[in-house]
Amino acid sequence: MLGGWLRLFGIGIAPGPRVDSVTGVKAKAISLLQELTEAHSVPGHEDEVRAIFVNELEDCGELSADRSGSVFCELAGEGPRVLVAGHMDEVGFLVQNITPDGFIQFLPVGGWWEHSLLSQRVDIRTKSGEKVTGVVASKPPHFLPEAQRRQVMTIDQMYLDVGATSRHEVEQDFGISLGDPIAPASLFTPMLREDYYMAKAFDNRVGMAGTIQAGMQLAAGGRPNRIILAGTVQEEVGLRGAKTAAVHARPDVAIVLEGPPADDTPGFSRAECQGRLGGGVQIRLFDPSAIMNPRLAELAIRTAREEGIPHQVTVRRSGGTDAGSFHLSGEGVPSVVLGVPARYIHSHNSIIDLNDYLHLVALTSALVRRLDESTVKGLTRYL
Repeated sequence: MLGGWLRLFGIGIAPGPRVDSVTGVKAKAISLLQELTEAHSVPGHEDEVRAIFVNELEDCGELSADRSGSVFCELAGEGPRVLVAGHMDEVGFLVQNITPDGFIQFLPVGGWWEHSLLSQRVDIRTKSGEKVTGVVASKPPHFLPEAQRRQVMTIDQMYLDVGATSRHEVEQDFGISLGDPIAPASLFTPMLREDYYMAKAFDNRVGMAGTIQAGMQLAAGGRPNRIILAGTVQEEVGLRGAKTAAVHARPDVAIVLEGPPADDTPGFSRAECQGRLGGGVQIRLFDPSAIMNPRLAELAIRTAREEGIPHQVTVRRSGGTDAGSFHLSGEGVPSVVLGVPARYIHSHNSIIDLNDYLHLVALTSALVRRLDESTVKGLTRYL
C-alpha cells in the first residue's frame, strides 16, 4: 500500500524522507479537512472558509476576489488557463424571525430533508462574529398524538431554542439579528475504522481542501499551463458564484472538485453503486446541470488508469455542481467534476474515506500536468 501512495504523489520508492513526505501529505489532509469542516460558511456568508483559503495559499500565487465574494489564487506559468475550483459554502439557514418569547424561526439556504433536523445543534453567527449555540426544538413523544408522530414537520413549523426568554434578550444580550447565518454544529471526528472521518459540510469542504492541497503541489512548477485556484460562493443556492467566478478567471478548462453523495448504504442497489466509500476518486460524466466535456472526461479516466489512481465513474440522474455554470461561460469552457463520495451529505454528520480524498488530490495534480496547449485546444476542436 505504501508503494502505491508513493507513486500517486510522484515520490520514488525509497526509505527516509520520501516516506515522511507521504505521511506529511496525509497529516496535512486531516488538519485541513478538520479546519475547513468546522468552519461556519453558509451561502452568502463564506468568510471563514475564504480566510482559510487565503491563509493557506497567500505564498503560492497572486490572490484576488470577484465582487460576489469568490476568491482566487493564480499560480505563475505559461499556457492555457486551467481553473481548479471548489465551492466554499455549505447548506445552512438564516434567522427569519424572532418570536416575542425568544424563539427563532429560520429558513433554509440549500437543500435539506426535514427528517434530519429535529433536536440537532446549530451555531448562529452574529454580526460581531460571535457564535450562539441553539437547538432545533422538538416535542417529546409524550405530547404527540399517534398520527402526529408519523408526520414530517416542515421547516416553517420548526424553531430554534437558544435559551432566551424574550426577543429583547435575543437581540440585545445575545446579539442575534434577522438574516444572521446559521450552520450545523458538528465536530470533525475520527471513526474507529482507520481513515474514516465524520463531520458536517464534506460537501464541499473536501473540494476546498483538494483545491488548496493540489494547488500547493502544483505551485512548485513543472506545468505546461497557468493555474487559477478558486473558492466559489453560493453554489448550494443555484451555482450562483460560479457565474461571476468564470468571468473573473477566464478559464480555458475547468476542473471542479466536489463532495458528492455516496450511494453505498442500505436502500441502494449494490450492483448500481457509483459512489462507494473506498472506491477511489469519482469522475462524473453527467448530471442535470452539465454534460461534461467527453474528451476531458476521457482524459481524466485515462490519467487515473495510467497513474494507478483508484477511481469510479458516475452518471447522475439528479444534483448539480458549479460545472453547470462554468461550462456555459463565454463561448463555453470544457469542464469535468472530480469528487470524494460522502455518506449523508446535507446533514449534520457525513462520512468519508480519507483515501478517496487523497486519490482526488492525486488525480487533480496529474490531470493538470497533462493539460498543455495542444491538449486543451483539442478538447474543443470540432472542425
